[in-house]
Amino acid sequence: MQDFIQPLTKQVDNGVHPGHKKVKTDLSSFRTGDYVAGPKWKVLAWYFVNYYVLNSAFPWPYGLKSGLLRLFGAKVGKGLVIKTKVRIKNPWRLSIGDHCWIGESVWIDNLENVTIGDNVCLSQGALLLTGNHDYTRSDFPYRLGGITLEDGVWIGAQSVVCPGVRCGSHAILTVNSVATKKLEPWRVYAGNPAAAVRERVMKNEEHD
Repeated sequence: MQDFIQPLTKQVDNGVHPGHKKVKTDLSSFRTGDYVAGPKWKVLAWYFVNYYVLNSAFPWPYGLKSGLLRLFGAKVGKGLVIKTKVRIKNPWRLSIGDHCWIGESVWIDNLENVTIGDNVCLSQGALLLTGNHDYTRSDFPYRLGGITLEDGVWIGAQSVVCPGVRCGSHAILTVNSVATKKLEPWRVYAGNPAAAVRERVMKNEEHD
């Protein structure tokens, strides 16, 4: 994942060399390369389902949403809670474990596979981003990387998980943070780029 975001301390090559013209971005030459979303009919059908059900402000039943995801090829465990205004790019590239929560306005932009373990929470406005662009090339091609969230992970509101990142078991990414590389298990991360700030310590539920 470090290849996606170059440290600012490195010398920047501006594309100017003796005897050569400066290379500029040419978006008209962009091609999707090896990436294919899926059969056109399937992509179109999902567009309408996603727009009118998952991305709707109407609180459709969780069971209906889970069933539609399965119908379009997603692997969905039991007990999924999925709120309103959620966007999922390609459900056939999505696996969700048991008892997961997906909050309002979450965006799973899964050009590549996204794997979510059990008891994972994605809070409001979280973004799982599997696609980026190679800014060193004039045709601006895709650079894709799958995302894995292991059991017990919590992705905070308005946070971003970048392409190729694995979040270890019970890791936390706090509000408005950006994960650009692996999150170690049982650690709390904050900032952009996210850095570990403390260990996650849990206790059993107390009963009267």
